[in-house]
Amino acid sequence: MNKFTYKPKGVCSQSMTFEMEGNIVKKVVVVGGCPGNLLGISRILENKTVSEIITSFQGVRCGAKKTSCPDQIAQALLSYANENGIEVK
Repeated sequence: MNKFTYKPKGVCSQSMTFEMEGNIVKKVVVVGGCPGNLLGISRILENKTVSEIITSFQGVRCGAKKTSCPDQIAQALLSYANENGIEVK
């Protein structure tokens, strides 16, 4: 199991920690932001592939912001995929 932490930009969340098994997200812990929403999102992500999550979350905006916590999760997983040679479809 591989663990990495991402520092989101432009959102209320302060950090996102992912436990990965290859290209599968096993667990996500988000610090800061809207607790209930982020806990729900974290549970939805369990056992999903990096590509599934990026496709669903990339480009989601929060109000007038150009990003959101879901978009930052997609950015984190894009970074992870690039660093680990995982193809994103």
